[in-house]
Amino acid sequence: MELKPERNYKDRLIRMLFMEKKENLLSLYNAVNGTRYTNAEDLVVNTLDNAIYMNMKNDISFVFDFYLNLYEHQASLNPNMPLRKLLYLSRLLQVLVKEKNLYGSRLVKIPTPRFVVFYNGVDEAPERQALRLSEAFEKPMEEPEVELCVTMLNINPGNNGELLESCRLLKEYMLYVEKVRSYARELPIREAVDRAVTESIREGILAEFLNKNRAEAIEVSIFEYDEETHMRQVREEGWEDGLEKGREEGLEKGRTEGEWTKLISLIQKKLSKGLDATAIADMLEETKPLTEELMDLIERNPGKTAQELGELYLHNN
Repeated sequence: MELKPERNYKDRLIRMLFMEKKENLLSLYNAVNGTRYTNAEDLVVNTLDNAIYMNMKNDISFVFDFYLNLYEHQASLNPNMPLRKLLYLSRLLQVLVKEKNLYGSRLVKIPTPRFVVFYNGVDEAPERQALRLSEAFEKPMEEPEVELCVTMLNINPGNNGELLESCRLLKEYMLYVEKVRSYARELPIREAVDRAVTESIREGILAEFLNKNRAEAIEVSIFEYDEETHMRQVREEGWEDGLEKGREEGLEKGRTEGEWTKLISLIQKKLSKGLDATAIADMLEETKPLTEELMDLIERNPGKTAQELGELYLHNN
């Protein structure tokens, strides 16, 4: 039976693969859990519609064997996954129990939630990792009153071989993504994806799916690659900003009282000439925020000398 999910180019390739047929999704469930179920019709997909829950995205959610399974693919490491899953789960449970009486004397049963993330990003990651909601608690507890554990499975080459061998589609998905990344190092992304699709079909990798959905698969792959690249650039820029900020803070903390006095004295002289913060910062080779902070200190204490201002600044910082 085909599930016929609503399609859009911001859909995930892995979602398209495993939502195309219930048999595909059951094969993934069996591989993850080491089971051999065969009746795919017992599987009930209940992924929330992205058009309604735009900020609560999950690739696949389904109920099977009294488990509520939430599966997601990630191309970047995200320690906030447990919190995201908690928010999504609460929305999902609202839908599942909307006809139930939560205020009655009878216990309302719900399928047991289980959370799995398939990771195939370029950053190093363990083969299997448990991400826990309690790791985000500002006050750790030995026995957290609320806990949620997400199992992250690395599906990059050389990881979780038994899992990949147990689910042919998942393994072929991994091989296809590797082709896209490999060709994207040398070619424009559209050309790289088109080549990866053509070669995969020829080699029998996702051949049936790619033949049937070639145009859409290409657009989705381009979107995912661009998104992955963008997220990696954001992380790298954040790391560089943090490094620069740390360097600046280290320099500021390392200044002696005499150096602060000299810097404040120079700023006082520049201010007397009518220069603004940008010009003063450029001339003294200081950051604009620090220059503005010291200018404010000078303006709030018009009768104090540079030495007194230096002592005051060190006292307040």
